[in-house]
Amino acid sequence: VGLKVPLVVRLEGTNVELGKKILSESGLNVIAANDLDDAAQKVVNAVRE
Repeated sequence: VGLKVPLVVRLEGTNVELGKKILSESGLNVIAANDLDDAAQKVVNAVRE
């Protein structure tokens, strides 16, 4: 599976750190956010790049 555009995801729950680690090591263009404000800021930054 390949992503042509960045995907921003908000992770929450018991294994959030494990999920972030898996996403960062996946090679996919996925950006993890801590909350919706963080996600919105990361979307803006990704669009600017």
